Amino acid sequence: LPAQSTADSAGIRAAALDYIEGWYTGDAARMERALHPELAKRIVFTDSMGRQRLDQMGALTLIDRVRAGGGSRTPAERQQKDVTILDIYRGAASAKVVASDWVDYLQLARWQGRWVIVNVLWELKPRG
Repeated sequence: LPAQSTADSAGIRAAALDYIEGWYTGDAARMERALHPELAKRIVFTDSMGRQRLDQMGALTLIDRVRAGGGSRTPAERQQKDVTILDIYRGAASAKVVASDWVDYLQLARWQGRWVIVNVLWELKPRG
């Protein structure tokens, strides 16, 4: 790998970890650092009648939820934070974060010299 790819991988991993560890530790500054201000985090939600809707939150909502405690009540032994970089092309990348109760697919961009999360599509894990 060229040096740039190593640096990019490190920056992408750092953003993903700021995001998930910021959630678990209730560290709003870490979460904010990980996100582009215009982030869109979305999930396809299916209600009990089988109707689907696209639920969305932005960066401020996510940061506010972290500031309110976020995932800080998740016991340490349940705090799964497996990061896989799926692809990098120039200033765009995709990564996957497997967390305790959900899976996030992140789209990241190199923005003002560092990697930030622009979009997240996520799915809840089955309860069990």
